[in-house]
Amino acid sequence: MRAIPTFAAALLGAAILAPGLASAQAPQFFRIGTGGAGGTYFPIGGIIATGISNPPGSRPCDKGGACGVPGLVAIVQASDGSVGNVNAVNSGQMESGIAQSDVTHWAYTGTGLFEGKPKVESLRVIANLFPEHIQVFAKASSGLGKIEDLKGKKVNYGPPASGTLVGARLFFEVYGLKEKVDIQPEYLNPQPAADRIRDGQLDAAFLIAGTPTAALVELASTAGMTLLPVEGAMRDKVLKAIPFWSATTVPAGTYKGIDKETQTVAVGAWWITNAKQPEDLVYKITQALWNKNTRELLDNGHAKGKSIVRDNAVSGVSVPFHPGAEKFYKEAGLLK
Repeated sequence: MRAIPTFAAALLGAAILAPGLASAQAPQFFRIGTGGAGGTYFPIGGIIATGISNPPGSRPCDKGGACGVPGLVAIVQASDGSVGNVNAVNSGQMESGIAQSDVTHWAYTGTGLFEGKPKVESLRVIANLFPEHIQVFAKASSGLGKIEDLKGKKVNYGPPASGTLVGARLFFEVYGLKEKVDIQPEYLNPQPAADRIRDGQLDAAFLIAGTPTAALVELASTAGMTLLPVEGAMRDKVLKAIPFWSATTVPAGTYKGIDKETQTVAVGAWWITNAKQPEDLVYKITQALWNKNTRELLDNGHAKGKSIVRDNAVSGVSVPFHPGAEKFYKEAGLLK
């Protein structure tokens, strides 16, 4: 397992140091697989982990303490992304993870990327979280203005076992740009890719992530950045080929120096778990995800947090909800 991030370590420390813990309730750990630190999954996963945690010995919620699930210590775990998280949740290596909706659907149904492989029927959804934008970015001084300009260039496709890599291959295929033939691919996480673009070692990068994305914010603020639009007839062609994606825009001002909205496409990000997780636990986790305390954390912790709203939690979900989450949404009137 990777190192426990600071906020999770602090929660764990509070649990360990709490008076009388040895004879009291032991903490229950719940891992959330995310992505690279330069993307969106990692910080959002951290906020959710903080919101749902309530280590043994914590002060009561109404007295300024944690408002999560009593006894729970949630830990955010960096990973390569969607495909890796799906596999880790299926195998039990992680209790939950964030993954793209298309990757999760393919895994559950044994279609698309998972064609010919056993269906991952253990997958269950806790919540639809937020839309992830397809962002094709380059250095502002690169002279690149459209996707077609990437022919013959060095382009990052995303790390192995990531939904970004899967998406890049599908996306560039629609444009008629063949991997290792028309494009020289790299397979990096967002931050290393942005660093190489800044240093002139890479021409552009493909990324699927919620906006604003940390690695892109840094690139735009230092070396300057441009986003290549997905628009017009080609956007229609992309959406026809990849029906899980939808038309959207990156608003003007999302990144420094980009003052006009950029047309692109997006895919949903789901918080997933295994059907074997206890119903009562997932019910309480879902309840904690949507309480007032977590709402404040999401609103103030990351720009994408404001997009994570309870009313959209069941929207577009094609994989079964975990019974605990389903119970909560039925009580909330979001599911029949």
